Amino acid sequence: MADPSSRTGTRYIDPAILAFVERVHVPHDAALARAFEAPAAHDMPQIQVSPSEGKLLGSFVRMIGARKVVELGTLAGYSAIHIGRALPEDGKLYTIEIDPRHAAVARGNIEAAGLAGRVEVLVGGGVEMLRELASRGPFDAVFLDADKEGYPHYATWAGRHLRKGGLLLADNSYYFGRLLEDDASARAMRRFHEQLAVDFDAVCVPTPDGLVVAVRR
Repeated sequence: MADPSSRTGTRYIDPAILAFVERVHVPHDAALARAFEAPAAHDMPQIQVSPSEGKLLGSFVRMIGARKVVELGTLAGYSAIHIGRALPEDGKLYTIEIDPRHAAVARGNIEAAGLAGRVEVLVGGGVEMLRELASRGPFDAVFLDADKEGYPHYATWAGRHLRKGGLLLADNSYYFGRLLEDDASARAMRRFHEQLAVDFDAVCVPTPDGLVVAVRR
């Protein structure tokens, strides 16, 4: 039974517990370790998903039998490796990164993981790249981990280009704990949550910063 004193269970989030479960359930091989450590090594923002969240993304992709996936926000390629490994050999992940330097680091990490033929890194803004990808759909899953003001647009695109039963996954859905504040990005994130009711059956899982899991109707 859940502890009634904690609606989300966040009182149990302890660094030592997280380290233990990640060591047991998400051991890093050389390729994952390289990608996870790359942001610190290359003076990039250290904002990649956690090991458990990365494996969760791959598990969702595997569970729905995904073959074509889009990711917005590649960074150093850590989440792309988790997703790419969950795809069949003839599957394809298109991952979009706006920063050319980050994209170059990601390509090296993805190649080191043996996924260069399965994962394609596209350099450019999300809106522009999604426009180019539209003709390659429908897609099985879309993962958002990019600019938060763009989430409403990306959700609209996903609603049009995901197959029925496809997944929309979105990290930082609590907007770094600022979801209810009165600024443009927070308002955009609230619109994102509200508009999911139009095309998706959605839930926001209480990870440290909220992970939306939405199924296209």
